[in-house]
Amino acid sequence: MIDPVRREYNKFFSDEKYNQFIKALNRYYNFPIKFRVAETPVFVDRELKQKLIHASDSIVDLLVSDELKKKTERAIPKNLYVPNEDDHTLFLALDFGIVKSSTGELQPQLIEMQGFPSLFCWQDFLSNRYREHFPIPENLNSHIGLSSAEYQQLIKRILLNDHDPAEVILLEIDPLQQNTAIDFVVTKHYTGIEPIHIGDLKREGRKLFYSHNGMKTQVKRIYNRVIFDELNARKDLQLDFNLTEEVDVEWAGHPNWFFRISKFTMPFIKNEYVPECRFLSDYAHFPDDLHNYVLKPLFSFSGSGIIFHVKKEDLTSISEGERHNFLLQRKIQYEPVIQAPDGMVKTEIRLLFIWEKGEARPRLVTNLARLSRGEMIGVKFNMNKTWVGGSVCFFE
Repeated sequence: MIDPVRREYNKFFSDEKYNQFIKALNRYYNFPIKFRVAETPVFVDRELKQKLIHASDSIVDLLVSDELKKKTERAIPKNLYVPNEDDHTLFLALDFGIVKSSTGELQPQLIEMQGFPSLFCWQDFLSNRYREHFPIPENLNSHIGLSSAEYQQLIKRILLNDHDPAEVILLEIDPLQQNTAIDFVVTKHYTGIEPIHIGDLKREGRKLFYSHNGMKTQVKRIYNRVIFDELNARKDLQLDFNLTEEVDVEWAGHPNWFFRISKFTMPFIKNEYVPECRFLSDYAHFPDDLHNYVLKPLFSFSGSGIIFHVKKEDLTSISEGERHNFLLQRKIQYEPVIQAPDGMVKTEIRLLFIWEKGEARPRLVTNLARLSRGEMIGVKFNMNKTWVGGSVCFFE
């Protein structure tokens, strides 16, 4: 989107250089990346950057409201409520699709929001590797107001919270088998925090332990990456600790915020950056133009259960007692904005925030980008395509 930078990048680019870049990514920690990394970063000009920040500020205004907890109490399933919730989320992710407005200008539109950590460490690592392999101007930055070294220090500080790294764990289900495993590997390198399988935790009363270097080590703080959807689906797991049990640990990202700040929150936000979004139970009559909407279950992750081509029978098949657990969200038309060698590519930009204890508002620190040629931004819509996948924005 910064034309001179894009032209220079594409002139330099070749498939051979891209393949060398991917080999270097896989070789750096001797760990293969499980998702597709795009051929290019996204170069965001000053105007679109300011719109993204303005859109975020208007959404954060709701999240800092005293009413938020009351409005989102129903978002947490009663059987999944985790004790010792803090005052606000530590992590925030806002996903914006880039569209063209009625006046022809590029504009962000909110697609999803999460009170849950994303690839905070991988994105720093990835932006540094892009710089090593491709021409990225020095006046463009992937972080907001932070150098890479300052960003790494911030992440280490908020994850450890003055604890010995051995007393802090990254908790996940079979962490090194996850698609996001490379982020866990980079996180360990940056912070010293071990990725631990939830089935390897042992509970003794209110204390949790894991085996570290052959020694039983008490867990004082958990960087939580467990998604309840996946946990509930894994009937094979043998657990000594259930997330909903009250134990003596701090949470780096309390699990309740995964539910509170989510698709559930979107119907409460009314502004130009948020497409029309309502609980299915709020409709007395469904819209006639259902082809312009997406149906989303509230309690799903990574796009599971979404119906992109909605029919009336999809809605009427949901009982009235369950309709409060679904959203109808008006579709947006992604604008292809990135010039690839063989056409234009769409993008979605995820802004990543840290909300430290005692601060009035979350702080925008970095970003994630995803490139797509398909109907939607997901892997299944971009099979066997190039210039798609995970990336990062460099902002003017």
